[in-house]
Amino acid sequence: MNIHVVLGDLATQQVDAIVVNLFEGVQRPGGATGAVDRALGGALSQLIADGDLKGKPGEMVLVHTFGKIPAKRVVVAGLGKSDKFSVDSVRKVSADAARFLRRHNCQRAATIVHGAGIGGLEARGAAQALAEGAIMGLYRFRRYKRTQREDDENDTGELHELLVVEGMKERVPSLEAGIAAGRVLAEATNLCRDLANVGGNDMTPIHLADAARDTAERHGLEYRAFDKAEMEAMGMGALLAVAQGSAQEPRFITLRYRSPEAPSDRPPVALLGKGVTFDSGGISIKPAEGMENMKGDMSGGAAVIAAMGAIAQLRPPINVVGIVPAAENLPSATAYRPGDIVRASNGKTIEVVNTDAEGRMLLADAICWAKREGLSPLVDVATLTGACAVALGPFYNGIMANDQKLADKVLAAAKRAGELFWQLPLTDEYKELVKSDVADVRQTGTSRSGGAISAAQMLHAFAEDTPWAHLDIAPTYRSDRDRGPLVKGPTGVAVRTLVAFAQMLAEEE
Repeated sequence: MNIHVVLGDLATQQVDAIVVNLFEGVQRPGGATGAVDRALGGALSQLIADGDLKGKPGEMVLVHTFGKIPAKRVVVAGLGKSDKFSVDSVRKVSADAARFLRRHNCQRAATIVHGAGIGGLEARGAAQALAEGAIMGLYRFRRYKRTQREDDENDTGELHELLVVEGMKERVPSLEAGIAAGRVLAEATNLCRDLANVGGNDMTPIHLADAARDTAERHGLEYRAFDKAEMEAMGMGALLAVAQGSAQEPRFITLRYRSPEAPSDRPPVALLGKGVTFDSGGISIKPAEGMENMKGDMSGGAAVIAAMGAIAQLRPPINVVGIVPAAENLPSATAYRPGDIVRASNGKTIEVVNTDAEGRMLLADAICWAKREGLSPLVDVATLTGACAVALGPFYNGIMANDQKLADKVLAAAKRAGELFWQLPLTDEYKELVKSDVADVRQTGTSRSGGAISAAQMLHAFAEDTPWAHLDIAPTYRSDRDRGPLVKGPTGVAVRTLVAFAQMLAEEE
């Protein structure tokens, strides 16, 4: 979809529909909504008086103009209570409005920047959120469809062009900059969704490495993927143990972004993503119900690849390395077993308890590699534990860290990105959960209690004193329905948080 800013009056745009908005409780609309209301002879005010237009969040009211203005239709988007309105509200209303326009066969539309007027939001940030919401909200995965149209009778056309109408010339550059940044972030999120949607037969570790290479070539990143023999030479016994049950070879993927403006005395930041391209659970096999979604168990790795592409385009003055350990976890005569003891690349031994706890095995070797490369801080992202989803439900993701300042920075980045994370404790008391009688560390906790925390403690044993944060995105890596910028299926969560984190670190200098 093409989004661009035009200078002018919203009510004069010759499009299929124009989008205005209304806060809940407003009886007489002002601003652009008021101007459109007057052009329509008070039609919107009459709808408010009749109770058919309330301004509640998620409300979309379609009004035909019957030639009173050039646009064929007016869509009034409810913004909810004004005291609860935020940049994230802009993302949500823009996504909802874009889908509403598509359902009504509006291929060309115009809108104001929600919140940049009486909403009081900074214009650039509101424009960025508008672009993020519209592009993410319209996402659909069609790779395997025989036709180019979804089997949804309500979706009769695509929204191809969205004009963002601004009346003040001096604000146009800020709006254009915001929309450009929003497009980069939204398209990166949609790339992550694409990778997670692809069937496991077409998204093996080698395919994931190919996707990383394509991203590197498009955006000027350095790319290297280590093969099985190279991983054996580096002693990556934890990663290789997971991979040994599959006929598909593993890959250890790295992407490097180098900024000529980065401080020379500052080590590169490491973003690490779990890349299990299909997770059956291995010998500790999962239940059949829902296993098809385990093609998305590489969502953390996909988020890192997509975030690295966005970082390369936005060019913050900081060096960043993306790391994706990739493998399949399948049961076979060669699969690793409960009771096995394997050695990670730093020499530490791991007692395997459950082969379905494979993500932490991959990340253990990835953390070791990052430390040897002198990277700091480390932020990993993974669909690591169902326990985190049980603890937090379907809206928040978990964060655990060995450094509170780092955790605070990641949480601030998530807030900027509009993604929800909640910090769980990672104190010394929880180290007891991963003590082993026969190895340096136990792969899982001694009981089901605190499963997300015990998984993080196992990783903490490898991060040690290096500043490190762990993002468990199992609660929200998939959505069961369209909701604001989220769509049914893979959500692309953490892409924008990782990018915002890199940008915020760069801003500190």
